[in-house]
Amino acid sequence: MALNLPGARNRLPPEGQRAPSVSAMGSMPESDRDSYPRQPRVAVGAIVFRDGHILLVKRGKAPAEGCWAIPGGSVEIGETLQEAAEREILEETGTTVRAREAVLTFDIIERDPEGSVRFHYVVVDLLADFVEGALQPGGDAADVRWVSAAELPFLRVSPATRELLRGRFQFGA
Repeated sequence: MALNLPGARNRLPPEGQRAPSVSAMGSMPESDRDSYPRQPRVAVGAIVFRDGHILLVKRGKAPAEGCWAIPGGSVEIGETLQEAAEREILEETGTTVRAREAVLTFDIIERDPEGSVRFHYVVVDLLADFVEGALQPGGDAADVRWVSAAELPFLRVSPATRELLRGRFQFGA
């Protein structure tokens, strides 16, 4: 499943052009360094359940800033999908997990108003088992928490995440 804006063209900005935003420190935020890619980036997410709750992070950066999401991030060179998921979950949530098999692969494609591809990720969501740790947001996460099925409808969560949780895991129906 790809998240696209209707009618947008697949074109890149001119060579060397980037998104205009910069931080107060004058350096480019990590989210902007990932924007306007020349090729898709591979990312992972970890679906972690514990005591009838799912582990979610509130995204602190684009894409999907402000949305509650399955925690995860980019795969680094030389990492397996499982290693990347375990590292990202530790960075974003402060918890240790043991990543298992992939359950969903999808695209996230976000375009700017001119139709240029601002972000393009190929995301592989893996099941993962909670091992240990206390929740502490870090990395791209503005917040982190264990969410019950009853709470899920009241949170800003993408339709794709809701459908995955409802359809595959009967969670938040």
